[in-house]
Amino acid sequence: MANTYASTADNKALTPVADIDRVFSWHQHASLWFSLGVGLLVMQIGAYLVPAVGSRDAAIAIVLGSLIGSGLLAWTAKLGCDSGLTSAGLMHTTYGSYFARLPVLLNIAQLIGWTTFELVIMRDGTAAIGKQSFGLVLDGPGGIVFTTLLWGAVLTLLLAGSMTTLVRKIISRFGLPLVIASLMWLTWQFGGQLQTQGFDTFWTRPGDGSMSMLSAMDLVIAMPVSWLPLVADYARHGRSGRSAMSGTWLGYAVANIWCYALGVLVVSVAQPDASLVSALLLAQGGLIALSLILVDEIDNAYGDVYSGSVSAHSIKPSWSIRQWGLGLAVLCTGLALVLPMHSLEPFLLLLSSVFVPLYGVILGQLGVGQPSFAPPQRKIDLTAAMLWLAGIATYHALAKWAPQWGSALPTLALTFTLAWLTRPKQA
Repeated sequence: MANTYASTADNKALTPVADIDRVFSWHQHASLWFSLGVGLLVMQIGAYLVPAVGSRDAAIAIVLGSLIGSGLLAWTAKLGCDSGLTSAGLMHTTYGSYFARLPVLLNIAQLIGWTTFELVIMRDGTAAIGKQSFGLVLDGPGGIVFTTLLWGAVLTLLLAGSMTTLVRKIISRFGLPLVIASLMWLTWQFGGQLQTQGFDTFWTRPGDGSMSMLSAMDLVIAMPVSWLPLVADYARHGRSGRSAMSGTWLGYAVANIWCYALGVLVVSVAQPDASLVSALLLAQGGLIALSLILVDEIDNAYGDVYSGSVSAHSIKPSWSIRQWGLGLAVLCTGLALVLPMHSLEPFLLLLSSVFVPLYGVILGQLGVGQPSFAPPQRKIDLTAAMLWLAGIATYHALAKWAPQWGSALPTLALTFTLAWLTRPKQA
C-alpha cells in the first residue's frame, strides 16, 4: 500500500524540502526570529507581569522563561531542518496521518487568531499615531475600516511574493537594523525616566501576589511556545540543523527578553491611566520608534499566515500554499473588522495548554538520538495521541489546583519523558 507521502506527491507540506530551497544561513535564522520576537503584543504581555509580581521576580521570570521557551523553539527548528519537514509533517510523523489533522486544524485556528490580533494591534497603533501626532480621528467606524483594510492589503501583497526572498533580502538586510535601533532608543528613553524616578525603588517593588513567579514564567514561555507550530516551516529551509538551532535560539531569546522587559519598564514609569502605545508615543522620538516597530509587526502577521497556509495545504493540497495564504489573509482582515480582540492573556495560556504537551510528545519521540522521519505507517499513533490529551488535562489541572508550581514546565517534562520512554524502537 502506498504511504501517505507517496500518495500525495503534490503535497509540499508533507514532503521534505528540496536541497535547492535550503538557503537560510545562521544569520537569516537569527534575523527572522529576532524580528518575529519583536512586537507591541510582546510588550503588552510584559506589562501584564507588573504589579502581579515584583520587579525582581518579573526580571527572573522573563530571562528564564525566554531562555527555556526559545530553547524549545530552537530544538524544534533543528528537527525541521534535519528532516526537511514542515510542522504539519512532524505532526504526521508523530501522531499518524489521520490523527495529525486535529493538531494541524488547531494550529490553523490559532494562526487565524494570531493574525487577527496582529491586524488589530497594527490598526490601533496607527490610530494612536494619527491622533497623537497629526490630529486625525481614526478610531471611529470609518477609520477602523480604512486602517484595517490598509494593513490587510499590505499583508496580502506580501503573501503574493516569495517567503525566502522576504526573509533574506528584506528582513535580514533592512528590517532588522531599523528595529534594533528603535528598541535601543526606547530603552534609552524609558531607562532614563526610570533612573530619574529611582532604580532601587523600582527593583525592590513587591508584587500584589496575584501571580507566582512560576505562573509569570508560564506567561513568558507562552509567547515562544505559540511559535512552536510554525518554526519548522521556516527552519526546513536552513542549510544545517546546528545553525538553525543556534540562530533561532539566540534571535528569539534576545528579542523576547528585550520586549518583555521593555513592557515592564514602560508600564513602571508611565502614567497610571496611559496605554502602552500612548506611553511610547509620549517618549522623545517615540513616533519614529513606534512607527518602525509597527511596520515590523507586519512580518509577525505574515509569519502566521504563511505557516497557516502551509498547514492548510497539508490538508487540501489542491490549493497551493500561495492560494491558501491569500485566502487566509482576506479572512483575517474580515475578522479584524468584526471581532473584539483585546484579551490576550487567556488566549495565550489556552494555546500554551495545547501546544506545550503537543511538542513535548514530538520532542520526546523525535528530538533525541537518531530518529526516523519516515512517512507514518499508521493512521493514528494511539500512544502519542493519548499522551498529548493527557498533557492538556495535566496543564489545566495544575493551573486550577497548583498554580504556584506553574503549568508549562511540569507538563512539558511529563509528556517529554513519557514520549521518550514509549517512542517506537528503531530497527
